[in-house]
Amino acid sequence: MLHEYRDLISDLKGKDAHFDKLFERHNELDDQIKNAEKSRISTLSNTEISNLKKEKLHIKDELKKYLENYKK
Repeated sequence: MLHEYRDLISDLKGKDAHFDKLFERHNELDDQIKNAEKSRISTLSNTEISNLKKEKLHIKDELKKYLENYKK
């Protein structure tokens, strides 16, 4: 995720609470989606998985904007 910002991400982890919160939520969503898609007996519907993916993408966009603005 956002490989072009790898160094900045490493620098911000643990130093910026807002960034940490967004980054952690993105990773939680990624794990939930992967687990739901792997599971043969998922407790989540396709609509719920789709909504998680949309939220994850929204957070990724937020992270990208945050990183872009941080560099300025």
